Amino acid sequence: MTNQTFGTANTGPPGPLQAGDVLYSMRVALFIALLCLGYELGCPTSAAGKERYFLLAETSPDSQKDWAGLPPWQKNASKKAVEKYAAAQDKKWQRWNEAMFERST
Repeated sequence: MTNQTFGTANTGPPGPLQAGDVLYSMRVALFIALLCLGYELGCPTSAAGKERYFLLAETSPDSQKDWAGLPPWQKNASKKAVEKYAAAQDKKWQRWNEAMFERST
């Protein structure tokens, strides 16, 4: 048997960073960044502490300003259309819910 070494042995003092070292550090940093992003997206914050007035027309500060230039008949027609639309959407989702979850065969 002969006493042979395979490859080069690094016995000298550490030299400057090589390209592989930098790329490895960048991959680790990217992995950590993606891990943090996934965690943040997976834990949504509750909307209880935030203002949600933009979802409700009655509590919106701009809602009365938007209605100021409309004639009374158009205001009534708009309110009626919104109520009919909301009722139709409610009926649609109720039917969908029954079809998907509450139907027993």
